[in-house]
Amino acid sequence: MKKIAHPDRDPDFATGAYSDGVVVDGFLFVSGQASVDFKTSQFILGTIEEETARTLDNIAAIIRAAGGTIENVVKCTAHLADIDDFDRYNAVYASYFPGIKPARTTVQSVLAENIKVEIDCIVKLPA
Repeated sequence: MKKIAHPDRDPDFATGAYSDGVVVDGFLFVSGQASVDFKTSQFILGTIEEETARTLDNIAAIIRAAGGTIENVVKCTAHLADIDDFDRYNAVYASYFPGIKPARTTVQSVLAENIKVEIDCIVKLPA
């Protein structure tokens, strides 16, 4: 097992008892990510579109740190604070996956810190 951290993570930014990502047997498992500025250790709240984009940018940075690209994502789980935001979230999400879309589950959840979206994913890293 190998731990992967967001490349901009402030070493003093403690976000819980988990790793940003863990590589096992050629797969990267990315923990739930949100609209965070890892340089300042702050949640950046905004519209569902803004938060979805920042969240996916954070995921892409973690994937790059592990040697992959967002095109290598095979499965995502997304949690929305308000399922009524689905269409707006989905439009931004889809723009990050122009080719084959990953398998995905999207649910409404109670989210911490007033965030609107949290996304985790599984990535098959290139050999």
